[in-house]
Amino acid sequence: MTQRSRLHVPHPPARPGDKPDFSYVQISPAGAVGRPDVTAPARDIESLSLEMVRVLDDQHRAVGPWNPHLEPQDLQVGLRHMLLTRHFDDRMQRMQRQGRVSFYMKSTGEEAVSVGQGMALLPGDMLFPSYRNQALYIVRGRSLVDLMCQCLSNTKDMCKGRQMPVMYHWASGNIFSISGNLATQFPQAVGWAMAAAIKGEDRLAASWIGEGSTAEADFHHALTFAAVYQAPVILNVVNNQWAISTFQGFAGGEHRTFAQRGPGYGIPGIRVDGNDFLAVHAVTQWAAERARQSGGPTLIEHVTYRAAAHSTSDDPSRYRPKEEWQSWPLGDPINRLKQHLIGLGEWSEERHSALEKQLEAHVSACWKEAVSYGTLTEGPSLDPASMFEDVFKQLPAHLARQRDQLRALLRAQEGSAPKKAPEGLQSVAKEG
Repeated sequence: MTQRSRLHVPHPPARPGDKPDFSYVQISPAGAVGRPDVTAPARDIESLSLEMVRVLDDQHRAVGPWNPHLEPQDLQVGLRHMLLTRHFDDRMQRMQRQGRVSFYMKSTGEEAVSVGQGMALLPGDMLFPSYRNQALYIVRGRSLVDLMCQCLSNTKDMCKGRQMPVMYHWASGNIFSISGNLATQFPQAVGWAMAAAIKGEDRLAASWIGEGSTAEADFHHALTFAAVYQAPVILNVVNNQWAISTFQGFAGGEHRTFAQRGPGYGIPGIRVDGNDFLAVHAVTQWAAERARQSGGPTLIEHVTYRAAAHSTSDDPSRYRPKEEWQSWPLGDPINRLKQHLIGLGEWSEERHSALEKQLEAHVSACWKEAVSYGTLTEGPSLDPASMFEDVFKQLPAHLARQRDQLRALLRAQEGSAPKKAPEGLQSVAKEG
């Protein structure tokens, strides 16, 4: 009898109603992975893409050669940034459920990725984030009011109502526009880094995508260009185990780590405990130093877990065990850093509780200010004529006429009696 080949279809280790199973996650002991010199050739450090860099052990002590030896004050700042991010996320989620915001995406469980990396990079470095990197803005000092206003699409919306919620940008803060199209930011970051090198600047680029996005062509285009031209760029894959409802195995995570894709291109790949603030910070410092010394790109895989839904449009209880987050073997990044500080004698449960109350009050005050600039259902509202701005360097004559006609209509509507729209506005669609 002729034997036929069989198609392999990845299967999640646990479905709703099953006991969570993370036996597939390969975890190295804390402190067990060596830290090579930043000038080491990619071919000599391939083991970093298979092992897992960890600093905090099970007793929350910092051990091993990757310990960045940060000052307690810096650790406290990192804890505050992560805690503020979580309070911000929780508030925005509640506001979406109340109909005040149309859409939102939380980063619960992944805060150490953005905060650890954001603090390890320099203010002049250009960031190309994904839609779950809101903590990058917090690290760089963007007001929560500005982020909230963007989600509300109100009169202070940085995107002027032209983007869906959470698609922030911040030119002066060196954070590129977020795109809902997956993986576009990877080749953009590489191109920016190449330009910085051509201009002789001591700046690098960093970008983030989820593990599911590694199946996009842009991921491979970015790695090819980064490797060929040795661009000063850090390419981050946030492996949070789920791409919406699709288990990470569908993106190829069953057979190889995502970090192992780096050596195939001649790029160092590093797999790191994404819930270990110290490890994330240390690995990012290593990659940044390598890039600044003309050592080229680094691919970092952050092994973490998406504790919340993919977005407010998602119900994770339909595709994974409801309490799976509680069983994640790498724990909660906030609690781990908190316990580390307590162990150092630089923190306490009382100080942590006080900080939580302080941050909750801060988030509430920011929300109160944000809604004063308008909501989905209450004014004030954006000027509709602003749709003609930021499109052309020189506004074409036909669009200038349409803008003036719209303004005339708006002035007419402000009067006590309804006014007929100008004749020209009724036929704007006919113009080129």
